[in-house]
Amino acid sequence: MPDLMVIEESQFPEPWTKGMLIDEIANTENRRYTVAVEKKSLIGYLGLMFVLDELHVNTIGTLPGHEGRGVATSLLDDAWSDAFTRGIKRATLEVAVSNDRAIELYYRYGFKPVGVRKNYYERSMEDALVLWADLAIRA
Repeated sequence: MPDLMVIEESQFPEPWTKGMLIDEIANTENRRYTVAVEKKSLIGYLGLMFVLDELHVNTIGTLPGHEGRGVATSLLDDAWSDAFTRGIKRATLEVAVSNDRAIELYYRYGFKPVGVRKNYYERSMEDALVLWADLAIRA
């Protein structure tokens, strides 16, 4: 958990608390958390929530210094493989409108903007872009 918190606190202006992450990870009924490990060190993680035939990307983070190395791509590839096995048809997520690097990654996975959540991030009052993807297209 300490390594996960390092990534969470370094990557997000409004990081989840340790308690929030523990609750998420413990909810194995409709959540899936995956980690990327290199040389016994946690370098990335991805949290998903499944609702009926859809998945929601709750969180994804990469340890500073490891961005641009394909960590997030590997995590999403694994998630998409699992989603196809589960019969998931669509995926959604919210991303800060200023997070160009993440938006570019999501577009590569077929996500398209469908709306904006005004002032979604409370501390910064930044808007979130709402993205949806049809997973059947990537199959």
